[in-house]
Amino acid sequence: MSTLQVREVRELTELAAVDALFERIWGTAPGASPMGAEQMRALSHAGNYVAGAFADGRLVGASVAFFAAPIGQTLHSHVTGALPGYAAGLALKRHQRDWALARGLSRITWTYDPLVRRNAHFNLAKLGARPVEYLTRFYGRLDDSINGGDDTDRALVAWELTGPGPAAVPPPARVPADAVTALSVRDGLPVVGRLDSPALLVDVPPDIEALRRTDPGAAKAWRLAMREVLGGLLAEGARVTGFHDRTSYVVIRESDDLMPDT
Repeated sequence: MSTLQVREVRELTELAAVDALFERIWGTAPGASPMGAEQMRALSHAGNYVAGAFADGRLVGASVAFFAAPIGQTLHSHVTGALPGYAAGLALKRHQRDWALARGLSRITWTYDPLVRRNAHFNLAKLGARPVEYLTRFYGRLDDSINGGDDTDRALVAWELTGPGPAAVPPPARVPADAVTALSVRDGLPVVGRLDSPALLVDVPPDIEALRRTDPGAAKAWRLAMREVLGGLLAEGARVTGFHDRTSYVVIRESDDLMPDT
């Protein structure tokens, strides 16, 4: 088994290697990675977070984050990418959490595509982060191999660092007994169901990245349905409380009628 080490990277040669790794992961043309070496050099020199994960000395993952509002409380993790098979993503998040806590921060935020199941499971189930905002067309259109020219709707998640760290075996998400399915998968397509329940399940397609390559029309239908359902619920003030069975967001709508006695 490879020995994994996570540490900050600052030198141009290593930053260039991070740039090349991001190009490989995102499938972009040379010079078009999500974060270039020059930008990372400036961020690192200014005291922000740029780290790499190394398996037996080979770069297999990296993450870039910068201080964000509220100043003194929040770190925003802009880019994290890792090759499969090394558990580098989780190791980077653990390192990032320790780095932030050592600087007196209490929260890390980042965005992710809410249609990607593995990312939703990782962020919500393994780390315990929670979506707090739905951002429509946040980066415009990206024509890399991951986004496939689709609208870049994103969920902004917040990871509160005052709670427990990442769980090796996370407990299953609690699904209320009265939960109804607000968005489901039928023959590969999204089906919008009831939205008036206090507890809802919002399904995620099995493989949106493959769908973008093989059926762009179906992928667009999923984007619009997720925007309507999950985006609409978050805009109303509903809370995502977990990710159930690697397939569904658990969403709780707060009722104005459920007020405490005074």
